[in-house]
Amino acid sequence: MEFGIFINGYLPGSAAHDPACEHKMLEREIQYVVEADKYNWKYAWIGEHHSLTEYSHMSAPEVVMGWLAHATERIHVGTGIMNLSPRVNHPVRSAERVAMLDHLFEGRFEWGTGRGAGSHEIAAFNILDKNSTKSEWTEVIREIPRMWEEQDYRFDGEHFTVPYPHNVLPKPYQRKGHPPIWVGCGNPGTFTQAGELGIGAIAFNFEPVYGLRGRIDAYKEGVANCTEPLGQFKNDNVMMTNAVICLNDRKKARQVALRPGRGYLYSLVCNYHDTIPHEEGVPVWPERPHTVPDEQMLDHLIEQGWLLCGEPDEVAEQALRYQEVGCDQLVFGLPSDSFEHDEVLEMLEVFGTKVIPQFDTDPVHSTSRYRETATPKYQPFNGPLPEVTVEELPTNAMIQLDGTRHC
Repeated sequence: MEFGIFINGYLPGSAAHDPACEHKMLEREIQYVVEADKYNWKYAWIGEHHSLTEYSHMSAPEVVMGWLAHATERIHVGTGIMNLSPRVNHPVRSAERVAMLDHLFEGRFEWGTGRGAGSHEIAAFNILDKNSTKSEWTEVIREIPRMWEEQDYRFDGEHFTVPYPHNVLPKPYQRKGHPPIWVGCGNPGTFTQAGELGIGAIAFNFEPVYGLRGRIDAYKEGVANCTEPLGQFKNDNVMMTNAVICLNDRKKARQVALRPGRGYLYSLVCNYHDTIPHEEGVPVWPERPHTVPDEQMLDHLIEQGWLLCGEPDEVAEQALRYQEVGCDQLVFGLPSDSFEHDEVLEMLEVFGTKVIPQFDTDPVHSTSRYRETATPKYQPFNGPLPEVTVEELPTNAMIQLDGTRHC
């Protein structure tokens, strides 16, 4: 099992309306990725949301990713998620941005896709029917891999059109392969679909850990039956999110979990994510969130897998349950409620150096191994090539007319 972190531009309370606080939040969350890169974490996922006050101010993650490409060395960075509705992101722009990030990261970019967080977010783009984005995702997700291979791409679809041949540039970083493809999943049917398409499943854990088995099994059954992956290779991966408080001092870790304000983030999830079913009786912002009232309830939540909490060996035992239900990648949202900045930095080092090595001893990312098996699916050209003769190139052309290479 591999591990990652998830940042989302979380800024609770009146700080959400203070530009200085907003700036400090962005600095801190970017620092989490840089620190994770030092301590065995393999993945960092960056959310993208629009107009979701307090919950997420991360509206332009590709800008942050460009900075992180230079600031990190090993960690893979992914979109969690990129909205594929042509009314939000035209498919050609999505293909261009993903390929460019693939170049900047030199193969360390992960492409997570989806339909958006809910009706409030997509209404900012004049999308008033949240169900209308399902067919858009289904159409677009199949076309972008074509754009990465074909040099005369054209398409006349239900939701977007490229009316005559275009070469969508740049192509992905490696001559062979493209970024691993993922999709945000909720119900078992979506997990099955992701598996059948041969793409990774991004899932958010809102139930006890052993309740995840059905969704993971649905995915694994689907991917086992996948004979024609959507992309050039199968990305056989289920990623699950949760919260973690792992410190050297067990007592302090538990004190963090008992602080006021735990549950505030989930009340915002319930407010904005109307595409995700929520348990009856769970507070919806601005209702007072359910906090952890005492040690007994904390033990119950840990036992059920609602969060991981304690010293490293104790947390490792808790993480083992995710491996037992078939989870391939366990990811923690940062910062969780009432987890102070310096404590998050301590957790990144403690968990990364003392827990991760108990599960993940492979220096190579699973998605990198899958990408190594990539096989092209499309011809570079679908129509006849125009007869054009170029008689001279600039001296700094990397490949000269006689085939001499300078790259």
